[in-house]
Amino acid sequence: MELHDVWFVLIAVLWTGYFFLEGFDFGVGVLTKLLARNRAEKRVLINTIGPVWDGNEVWLLTAGGATFAAFPEWYATLFSGFYLPLLVILICLIVRGVAFEYRVKRPEERWQRNWETAIFWTSLIPAFLWGVAFGNIAHGVKIDQDLEYVGSVWDLLNPYALLGGLVTLSLFTFHGTVFTALKTVGEIRERARNLAQRVGLVAAVLAVAFLLWTQLDRGDGKSLVALLVAVAALAVALVANQAGREGWSFALSGVTIVAAVAMLFLTLFPNVMPSTLDPDWSLTVTNASSSPYTLKIMTWLAAVATPVVLLYQGWTYWVFRKRIGTQHIAEAAH
Repeated sequence: MELHDVWFVLIAVLWTGYFFLEGFDFGVGVLTKLLARNRAEKRVLINTIGPVWDGNEVWLLTAGGATFAAFPEWYATLFSGFYLPLLVILICLIVRGVAFEYRVKRPEERWQRNWETAIFWTSLIPAFLWGVAFGNIAHGVKIDQDLEYVGSVWDLLNPYALLGGLVTLSLFTFHGTVFTALKTVGEIRERARNLAQRVGLVAAVLAVAFLLWTQLDRGDGKSLVALLVAVAALAVALVANQAGREGWSFALSGVTIVAAVAMLFLTLFPNVMPSTLDPDWSLTVTNASSSPYTLKIMTWLAAVATPVVLLYQGWTYWVFRKRIGTQHIAEAAH
């Protein structure tokens, strides 16, 4: 296996890790409007991800940085062609981080309500737009002979990509709902489990339609296996949630996201951005990659840094592993 193939796999792993972790993160943000009934319950939801949300975003920074260094042509075409949706995502992530920190800086009802609304929208919008972006990457976009995107922003809003956005939004919301059931106690836990069933069924219908479309469009035997794993994992996650096994349900909803993202990358390879104008104009792991020397240096750096990142992030989740409820929220925070 060539180094550019290795780095395609590593970038796929980084995006998969980001969607697994930030997926439930976004889902919990959406639940601040769908599940929480009062200020204390909103605080419980926010506290479930409070210690980990910023660490989850490290995966996005690493995935973007790795793409820039390993596949500069891919990075340039992607970020120039998808400039507007990626800018909206960036703004949402900035506002979202500020909202987490500023929400409790003042006690006024209006102040806290406005920041809670910001958390909701800046969780929902990126959850949808990431699906739109990766739907376009997998399906192909208008790339010319100079390896540049020549379409418009409206070309990105095609039916396949919009369905991909609905899939990521519903899957992330389901992932966040079962995470909430796993991390909370009392009435909010029960309501989260009940909501997870309804959201999970919607996610299942959308995901099956999207993955089947992907398989018929560009799939092969390997992608079919990933499709079957994703569908089976989501079905068993719903059964586990109904049985009150939140840990299994959360793990299996994560497997669903991992398998679905893996399927997209399997249908891509050896392309990184297919051209809908001419297959010969597609960006591939060969024509979009950096020099072998650059990839070699990056490989050594990744071998040293990656275990360290995994260890400290795993330690963070271990430290904050206990369930919480409204009884753990100080009265002043209500």
